[in-house]
Amino acid sequence: MILSSLSSPDAQLDLRGTPCPINFVRTKLYLEKMSPGGLLEVWLDSGEPIEQVPDSLTMAGYHVEQITDCMGYFALLVRRPVTAQ
Repeated sequence: MILSSLSSPDAQLDLRGTPCPINFVRTKLYLEKMSPGGLLEVWLDSGEPIEQVPDSLTMAGYHVEQITDCMGYFALLVRRPVTAQ
C-alpha cells in the first residue's frame, strides 16, 4: 500500500474565527484523540492563525503535509505521527 501525502483527511476541523492560541490548542487536542497516522484537515483564517499554528504544530511533533489557500481561509493537512509523543 502506497501512502500519498494528498490522501483524504480522516477528520475536518473548522477553526475560522477562532483566535490564537485557542485554535492551536483545539487542533492539538483533536489530533491527540485521533489514531496514530491519522490525517486532520484544519481550516484557519489568514494572518496570525496561518502564520502561528503550522509552526506550533511542527514544534509539537506533528507533520504539516500541506497548506492550501482557499481564498478567504487556509486548509491545513496535519498528520498525527505513528510514534507516541
